[in-house]
Amino acid sequence: MFRTINVLAAIVLFAGLSNPALAEGAHMAVFTKQGSFADIRESVEMAITGHGFVINNVSHVGDMLERTGKDLGGGKQVFIKAESLEFCSATVSRKMMEADPDNIVFCPYIISIYVLPEKPGEVRVAYRKTQMVGTSASKKALNAVNELLTEIIKEAMQ
Repeated sequence: MFRTINVLAAIVLFAGLSNPALAEGAHMAVFTKQGSFADIRESVEMAITGHGFVINNVSHVGDMLERTGKDLGGGKQVFIKAESLEFCSATVSRKMMEADPDNIVFCPYIISIYVLPEKPGEVRVAYRKTQMVGTSASKKALNAVNELLTEIIKEAMQ
């Protein structure tokens, strides 16, 4: 099964009920799983806190879009439910910023959990990938962020 994340990337989704699907694009990674939003969101939160991280902020993106849609002339329901969890890792972030202080723009990390109206039984969990920029040390540290986020999501979606 194929799907396009952006014009430049054709993405392969790995099928299976017990394994989350994974979409890789240049700018994001999207995992999908059949289930309830509440259960998968809780699993993501537990995976984040289980790694010793504190969730600094929960952005209720779906609620905000629903609340403001009519005032802005939007008639389309974008999400059934959508939230983004913001957190950071002192260890991973320190390595990333020691390699290049400008890498501060990649912190905090955000994992989004959402359900689309056209696929009500499918929960998507995604993150924006860090760009591989700077020196080899910077790229190594930035890659570690992507690996950490992937690890957290895979753990949550087992």
